[in-house]
Formats: sequence, structure tokens, C-alpha cells
Amino acid sequence: MSKHRSDTIGGRQPCGGLVLKSAREIALMRKAGAVVYRVLDHMKEMAKPGAVTRDLNRRAEEIIAQAGATALFKGVVNPQARYPFPAALCISVNEEIVHGIPGDRALCEGDIVSIDCGVRLNGYCGDAAVTLAVGAVSAAARHLMDVTRQVLELAIREIAPGTSWSEIAGKMQRFVEENNLSVVRDFVGHGIGRKMHEDPKIPNFWDGRGRNEDFRLQEGMVLAIEPMVNLGSHLTRGTADSWTVTTRDGEPSAHFEHTVAVTRDGADVLTDGRS
Repeated sequence: MSKHRSDTIGGRQPCGGLVLKSAREIALMRKAGAVVYRVLDHMKEMAKPGAVTRDLNRRAEEIIAQAGATALFKGVVNPQARYPFPAALCISVNEEIVHGIPGDRALCEGDIVSIDCGVRLNGYCGDAAVTLAVGAVSAAARHLMDVTRQVLELAIREIAPGTSWSEIAGKMQRFVEENNLSVVRDFVGHGIGRKMHEDPKIPNFWDGRGRNEDFRLQEGMVLAIEPMVNLGSHLTRGTADSWTVTTRDGEPSAHFEHTVAVTRDGADVLTDGRS
């Protein structure tokens, strides 16, 4: 579940506000990440034409419960919303960017659907997202999905202790824009650990305005990196449910996310299904 760029986030602060994890804690987060992977892998089989988003969420809740985990998103409070988030999954279809609420909507041939899942297991969190094609999709939608996945892969490859996040975020933005797409700026990734949202904020772009929020990667950081990319403008719009965020121009959006630990050798992805 992404963070609004303007929100404050926090956790334990042993390192200038940044939450570092031990090898033991990272191993526990990998176990949580394995549950997230299992859920999202199952969603790939379910996201077919005619599937109802409420049914996808129901199955995700069953998998999470069977693993002895709890759903991170269910019950999260948004001060602007009339009610807490009601589901284990955020399911966002086509122009919906993030935080879509599962319900009676049936997926249609040609849709793209972003599915975001987070769990807590043994006190530690994992968080990841994928965007899936529902049947055959347009070339533009396929390009959007491919570039969004590739920009997440780019960020992971660039991770190394001592690197400034602004360097990586700038490369992410350039890659997206070179592919004639736009990066969402109102919502960003986040640190993660015992809490779903910890410091620091993890933007997928760099415009210089957040220079005082830049940071250098350190061994032991764990980051939820989640580029959200639009086919049209980067501008966003809220909706009547006060949760779902859409593109302002109605063009589709894609979202990919992994929970990633910073190691002395680079990146260790905790939500890729490896044990």
C-alpha cells in the first residue's frame, strides 16, 4: 500500500530516522514476503475475464489466514475516508492507480488490474504488487506494464550501500519518460519492517523539491519500492470512496512493487518467492 507523498511516516529510529534491520529480522521479513508471493501468484491464475474482484480478495484472505499471517491493509485508517480500508488486497483496474477496493466488479477482456498485497507474519511485514493482463490487452497497455516492471527491476539493480536514492529515482524517471510514459508523483514507496510504513519515503522520480528528504542507502535498510506509471499524465484524482486513486485523464496505470533489503552486495528481494 503506497504512501501519499505529503504524509509523515515513522518507526524505530536507530539511524537518523532510518530503520535498519538485522539479518534475523530480514529472514523473518522474507517469510512474510513468501506469503505475499503466494497470494499474488494465485491471483495470476484468478485474474481472468469474468472474475469478480471480491472473489479474488476472499481467496487472498484465505491464503493469508492459512499461513498464520494477518492482512496489513485491512483496517488501515485514512483520515479523509468514512471507513477503514475493508479488504486484504488493493485491486485497481485500468485508470485506477492504487487503493482500489474489491467489490462486485467483474474483470473484462482487455483490462489491466493492479493487485497490491501486504501481510504481517511473526511481527514483520512484506508488501508487493503486480499488474496483470486480463486476457488479450492492447499494445499500449502491454507497453505500460512492461515499462513499469522494467523500471522496478532497474531500481533493484542500482541498489548499493552509499548510493543516494535521488540517483536511482532520477534514473527511474528518465527511463519511464524515454518510453513516453509518466511517473506518478503524489504516491511513493516507503520503508517497511515491523510497521507497514516506516521511514524513508521512496519516490520513483526526482524533481529536486525533496532534496532535504534524500538519503544514502545503508546495509540493513528494507524498502518497499513501488513505481506507479501512467499511460498519460502523471496527475491523479481521488474518488467518492476516498480510497481509490485514479489518473486524472482516465488513461490506464500500472503498479509493480517488491520489498527489498539493502545488503553489502546490493539488493536482496524478499517478495520474489525464494525461501
